[in-house]
Amino acid sequence: MIPVSLRRLLAGLILVGCVPPGLATGQPAAHIRIDGRDYVRITDWAREHNLSLQWIKRDESALASNTRINVRLEVHSPEAQINGIAVRLLFPLAQHADAIYLSRLDADTTFAPVLSPPKARGKAAIKTICLDPGHGGKDPGFRVGSNQEKRYTLLLADELRDQLKRVGFNVSLTRAHDTFLELPERPEIARRRKADLFISLHFNAAQASPGSVQGAEVYCLTPAGAPSTNARGEGGGAGWFPGNHFNDQNMFLAYQVQKALTREVGIEDRGVHRARFAVLRDASMPAILVEAGFMSHPTEGRKIFSATYRHQIAQAIVSGVMSYKSINELVN
Repeated sequence: MIPVSLRRLLAGLILVGCVPPGLATGQPAAHIRIDGRDYVRITDWAREHNLSLQWIKRDESALASNTRINVRLEVHSPEAQINGIAVRLLFPLAQHADAIYLSRLDADTTFAPVLSPPKARGKAAIKTICLDPGHGGKDPGFRVGSNQEKRYTLLLADELRDQLKRVGFNVSLTRAHDTFLELPERPEIARRRKADLFISLHFNAAQASPGSVQGAEVYCLTPAGAPSTNARGEGGGAGWFPGNHFNDQNMFLAYQVQKALTREVGIEDRGVHRARFAVLRDASMPAILVEAGFMSHPTEGRKIFSATYRHQIAQAIVSGVMSYKSINELVN
């Protein structure tokens, strides 16, 4: 007879397509070195996670799957999907001799946190969330006509705060008005308020072909030793930062929020990305940065300027946070 607590855990994990830690029975995959980095043969990696590997197109694209999980991989490409949600790899898959290899860093920090939910560092309970409306004051963020990003990040933060409070969280904002904050101040405010999660809110804009670029993307901190998938103005080099204490939690939270945005709002899926943005580098708790759509897109921009659409975005972020919370607390 399976205990009720374990049945609930397994049911919850099946719903999100995750493998509970310790339930994968495959043999650990062996490592090789390619260009100075550790790689693992994808056939060994798939077996380690009880996934069946099938080639969609031989040596070009593959599907690793079981009854709950589908991982799509592209050879010589950083593009991947986990249960249909786009995830950017830190390094493209590599071909060596007659085999295809996945970087060990991606195996450990991109896939493992999603396929096997991570244990929390410190307390497992998630009660307090700090929201960070991007930009403010003398920093308007992106401008599209008379619309400034700083205004809409604050409006989204206000809506998200209210919805999170209604489901029982303690919530605060790094800024409640049109005020300027230096980037290092933002995660420091979250630390002082003893936040369990930090969520920075932004909107995007495309300078070239604005009518063809739309969708949401969620960022978490780049692991040490890897390049960022978006290094836009991040600085900081490729080393280790305080936020890397939470690599597994960061990735799992980013995935859950990206999944909710794309599936519940229908936003185009631009994927989970890695960056060393200052607000992520200095965070002393799991942290993500949400780019919730493109103000520059003629259709998506009009939606972003609408309170009704921002309500939907906030609902999806709440859903992603609740999935993260429920699985995190069950696992721990």
